[in-house]
Amino acid sequence: VRPAVRRRSSQPIRTRTVRQEPGVAVGGGGAAMALGEVGGSRLRRQLESGGFAAGEYVKQLSQQSDGDRDLQEHRQRIQALSEETAQSLKRNVYQNYRQFIETAREISYLESEMYQLSHILTEQKGIMEAVTQALLVQADRDDPALGARRAAADPFLPLSAKEAAASEEGRQRTLTTLLEKVEGCRDLLPESPGKYLVYNGDLVEYDADHMAQIQRVHAFLMNDCLLIATALPNRRGAYRYDALYPLDGLAVVNVKDNPPMKDMFKLLMFPESRIFQAENAKIKKEWLEVLEETKRNRVLSEKRRLEQEALPRPAPTPPESTNPFEQDEEDEEEEPSAEEEVVSLSLEWIQELPEDLDVCIAQRDFEGAVDLLDKLNEYLGDKPVSQPVKELRAKVDERVRQLTDVLVFELSPDRSLRGGPRATRRAVSQLIRLGQSTKACELFLKNRAAAVQTAIRQLRIEGATLLYIHKLCHVFFTSLLETAREFETDFAGNNGCYSAFVVWARSSMKMFVDAFSKQVFDSKESLSTAAECVKVAKEHCKQLSEIGLDLTFIIHALLVKDIKGALQSYKDIIIEATKHRNSEEMWRRMNLMTPEALGKLREEMRSCGVGNFDQYTGDDCWVNLSYTVVAFTKQTMAFLEEALKLYFPELHMVLLEGLVEIILVAVQHVDYSLRCEQDPEKKAFIRQNASFLYETVLPVVEKRFEEGVGKPAKQLQDLRNASRLMRVNPESTTSVV
Repeated sequence: VRPAVRRRSSQPIRTRTVRQEPGVAVGGGGAAMALGEVGGSRLRRQLESGGFAAGEYVKQLSQQSDGDRDLQEHRQRIQALSEETAQSLKRNVYQNYRQFIETAREISYLESEMYQLSHILTEQKGIMEAVTQALLVQADRDDPALGARRAAADPFLPLSAKEAAASEEGRQRTLTTLLEKVEGCRDLLPESPGKYLVYNGDLVEYDADHMAQIQRVHAFLMNDCLLIATALPNRRGAYRYDALYPLDGLAVVNVKDNPPMKDMFKLLMFPESRIFQAENAKIKKEWLEVLEETKRNRVLSEKRRLEQEALPRPAPTPPESTNPFEQDEEDEEEEPSAEEEVVSLSLEWIQELPEDLDVCIAQRDFEGAVDLLDKLNEYLGDKPVSQPVKELRAKVDERVRQLTDVLVFELSPDRSLRGGPRATRRAVSQLIRLGQSTKACELFLKNRAAAVQTAIRQLRIEGATLLYIHKLCHVFFTSLLETAREFETDFAGNNGCYSAFVVWARSSMKMFVDAFSKQVFDSKESLSTAAECVKVAKEHCKQLSEIGLDLTFIIHALLVKDIKGALQSYKDIIIEATKHRNSEEMWRRMNLMTPEALGKLREEMRSCGVGNFDQYTGDDCWVNLSYTVVAFTKQTMAFLEEALKLYFPELHMVLLEGLVEIILVAVQHVDYSLRCEQDPEKKAFIRQNASFLYETVLPVVEKRFEEGVGKPAKQLQDLRNASRLMRVNPESTTSVV
């Protein structure tokens, strides 16, 4: 709404005074620019002030303005300031985007380092407690009465002190009571002499994603596993089995208090994790300490067992024999046994290898996990396979399967497909290091196929077909080129995988051609549009030659059927149009009425390759040719030009036969009219049109076909050299085709 200045007739008309408003030009170009900048800065400060009121500002501005021109200029200044602010914000977002990504990456690294630091501190604390335990055990052995009093006074003694204070009979009784309280665990948790209960208590389980309370559980910690049971609603003190986790594959993580979520800790068991809340901070601390201590004792006991098994056992002394030949045989048998090497599995990094692999998998440190596996394989490469080595291998193989499952999930199409082919490099490289190059190749190609298909589906179908084809070709061939380069980088040493890539490229090309044909050929586009679209696809396909990949023959083979159909359809249209014009032919000269129209026709015929068209023009704006012959010439040459853009060897005969059929329609009509016409003047005019067809149009068609194809066409030569293409019945009054 433009505010108008109302003036009464009794008042004098005010002259408009030029005031130095912000941003209004009062002088020449330099002065106007300076005032505009000053006005823009003042306006910006006014709008940014804390007490700015939009209503008051507009009201004051309306009162001070002399008319709608001032308001329009002020509106333009505010609009320019708004656009400038938007551009500034956009630039700031772009500038800070990379810094934000780098900051997030640094935070992730810092979180990993803090977790490692926490793990180191926990180990140091465990070492100190182990020293304290050793001193307590020594004191209990010196004074058994003191140890018994300490065990009775503190129920939460460390595990080694409890072992010194409790008897084997009490442990078995406690385990039996556990089996009676928990339903469904007797078969899963058989009684054994070495198994006993360490600690138990009530906990509350929370959802790891939404931190919502799930259920109340009761946890039973034994010396080799952790049992989780849920309370039965109608039976007090009775529980139902929920889950059982071996301590070898269990990791404990302290959860930082974030009110109201506090006193929580997390249990990591690949591939899942669970969060539990203790009743108070003291019980949470006890759970963390007793879990770490039990795991540590489990590792130490396993280490002692392996050391005992690795010790060489003395062979039984055979009875003395007086046979000298038996003595020689015994000497020969002892030589290889003396050469056998005892494999030492007591190294600290070997003992902690299964747990370290679990931690690496939980932290998604795939490179670290594979490095540990390579280190173990290098250490055991030339060692004999003993029973302890087999047991260690069994544990490690289980972790390898878990690691492989995680890497396979990373490459699955269900994961996010953003990031391009490089996002898969980490998982692919680790699978190759694990000896799973075939699986890595298969998963990588499936991931990229899903990414390409998603990108094609997300393309917006524009109204203009050529614009959509440009976008489609750019998206598809760019993705194919990036995939090929990444494949060459990841599988450089695996030549056997390249055949799989070629097969994948062919299937991807088929998916592209399906989308291409649906938009170009199924929608019945014109032949010129189809030719431009195919030309764009061929040009993009040639980009793959940069990496030594030529898929032009594949796109030809997939498009040949649709192109044949388009050529035959357009040929039928030309033939029908020519027949229709032939039926209305009066054999009269063309009168173009204006010199501009005549000049336009000359230019069109010159573009068709007819250079001697001027000899067929007469006085003023007359053309000494029939309208039917001129229209046929333009339509035939247009068909030939568009068809040559689509040409490849498989279409040679289709194109040639189509041209012959089109030309036959016109030539037969001229031949028939020449024999049937009785008027000498019209007959001379028909001969002139026939001469134009035989001596001008057909040589141009033949020459252009040979230039586009690369070899002459004998059928066109025979057609041009024949004076009569087909004999017709002289008494007939219709054209014969």
